[in-house]
Order: sequence, then C-alpha cells, then structure tokens
Amino acid sequence: MTTLHRWIYREVLTAVGFVLVAFLSLFFFFDFVDELASLGRVSPVDPQRVYELRHALLYVALLLPNRIYELMPIAVLIGAVFVLARLAQGSEYTILRTSGLGPWRALRMLLGLGALFVVITFAIGDYLAPSSDKLAQLLKAQYQGRVMGGKTGAWLKERQESGSFSVNVESLQPGGELKGVRIFEFDSRGYLVSTTSADSGRIGADEVWTLRNVDRSEFVSGESAASSVRHSHHVQWQWPSTLTAEMVSVALLRPDRMRTADLYSYVRHLEANNQTAQRYEIEFWRKVFYPLSCLVMVVLALPFAYLHFRSGNLTGMVFLGVMIGISFFLLNNVFGYIGNLNDWRPWLAAASPALIYSVLSLGAFGWLVLRR
Repeated sequence: MTTLHRWIYREVLTAVGFVLVAFLSLFFFFDFVDELASLGRVSPVDPQRVYELRHALLYVALLLPNRIYELMPIAVLIGAVFVLARLAQGSEYTILRTSGLGPWRALRMLLGLGALFVVITFAIGDYLAPSSDKLAQLLKAQYQGRVMGGKTGAWLKERQESGSFSVNVESLQPGGELKGVRIFEFDSRGYLVSTTSADSGRIGADEVWTLRNVDRSEFVSGESAASSVRHSHHVQWQWPSTLTAEMVSVALLRPDRMRTADLYSYVRHLEANNQTAQRYEIEFWRKVFYPLSCLVMVVLALPFAYLHFRSGNLTGMVFLGVMIGISFFLLNNVFGYIGNLNDWRPWLAAASPALIYSVLSLGAFGWLVLRR
C-alpha cells in the first residue's frame, strides 16, 4: 500500500469513526429514553428481580452492534464525502490529480477501502449483532417474563410420515422454556386428527418436546358423533419432532436480527413444509446485499472530490451526503415491504436499492469525473 493510500484510508476511517460515534450517541440516547418507562418493573417470574438503571444501560448498550450494522453504509458515505470535499476545498485533491491520481486509480483506491467496510459490516451483522441482540432480548425477558413473536406468537409447520403438524408457541422464557404451546395434527388428506394444548414445555437435545399440563383432543373417525372426540389430560407428554429450539427462537425473533446461515436454514425449512417464505427470503437477500452497499457509498462520494469550490460549501456537501444516506436507508426498508406485498423475486426486492444507487453513483462519476 502506497503512502497516498494509507493517508486517504486513515482520513476516511477517522471521519467514518467520528460519524458513527455521533449517530450511536444519538440512538443510544433515544433508546435509553424509551427504557425509562420500564424502570422499577418487577419480573413476573421472580419478584426479587427489579429492572434498574444499570439493566437499562446494559440493554441499550447491547443494541449498539445492530445500530452499527444499520448505520455503517450511511457513515461510510458521510465520512468519505467529508474527506473528499475537504480535499477539494483546500485544492489538495487537485495537487493529487496533477501528481498522477487519475479517476480510475482513485476509483480503485476507494473500492479497496469500500471492500474493507464490506467485510467489517458483514462481520458485525452476521456474528456480533445477532449474538448481542439475543443477549439483549434475554436480558429484557428476565424482567418482562418472556420473548414474544407478535400478538399470536410463533407459528411453525412440520411434515412427518403420519401427516403434518402446525405448531404455535406463544412465548419463550429466558431459560429456554416454551409457554403456551399448541399443536394441531393433520392426516395426509388434510383432516384434523388431534389438538394438543400445553401450558409449558421444553425442547430436548434428542429432538423430543417435553410438554407439561397437557390437554389433548383426538378426533376418531368411524364412530358416532357423540363419541368421535376423545379428550385426555396429561401431567407430562412427549412429542417427537425435528423442530429445534433454534428454529423456535428464529421464528420469535425479528428476521433482520438473524444470522445469514440461520435465515437460510429457516427458509429451507419453510419451503420443505410448503409454507410462505417470501418475507424471510427477502431478509436473507438483504443480509447478503446490505454490506455490499458500502461499495456503492464510496463510489457516490468520489464525485465530491471533483467539485470546484473554495469556501463555505463543505457543510452543504456533508448535509447532501446525509440526505443521500438517509434516502438509501429508507428506500432499503420500503423496497422490502413493496416486494413482499407485490410478490417480487426476493433477490430483486433486496437488491433494488443498491442497484438504483449504483446507477446514480456511476452516472455521477461519468458526468462529474470523466466528462470534466
């Protein structure tokens, strides 16, 4: 790496770091304010547990890795725009150009820097953020009593030789215990065979669900209407299943907080059981394409080095970078919902924002850099 590369990389990395610290401080404050209403809450599981200030600070701190993942492309754009616009304002970039830094060489240099941010973003989003977010949810569950997946909990489906099963889990306790388990069994023709309702349960390592305080209703065909339903109660009942604790956790947590490998496995499970996987497929492809948006951001920043101004406009250039970054963040979220509603191909819905901004960045590069 040449001295020029090291200098530019150091300047951009420093600027991106300052931008991240500023954004993270802002989001930390907002998240902490949201937690103030929960201070003093007593856990319904253990009355000795009280949600205190230190717990709120730890919970908000555990959310920071996911914030870094979400903000990284925006921070890369703003930091790169600030550095390149400042070099252009002081005529330093003009000196670099006369010294042999042509447009294509500058583009390759910034793409190398963008590749570094891609690796950092992927590592944070696929390893650090999911683990940290899971710890945050479990910490919160110790005082709220459970982790819920929406108003109806998590729904899963499984096929076995005897038929198919639809499983509903209301919530997940901090220790991994399931609450509010319902199992609906169907035969090969799609007719309801039995229903099982349990207050609680746990999934063992041997792929067996151990349920407690179970009420079962079995629908027996070929008998009279008065005796076609057989009810039974069990203190404990075991159900063999290939549904693991990880699958239940994936179904209860937000899909954008999952690891890429977990999303892929869950999508394959949904497809194998003829369930709609559109939402999770879009999130999977977003996890694939989102780190690559750092490359798009550095290409968008390069034309700012070729703007000729000497005073007063640096703040305006940074503000423009902020607006472009925010618009990309919003568009990235909106296209996920649009693709899900209109049944677009998942990879297209996830890649569309990056493709649109890639065209814009290359167009700006061609007009401001190559033509001028």
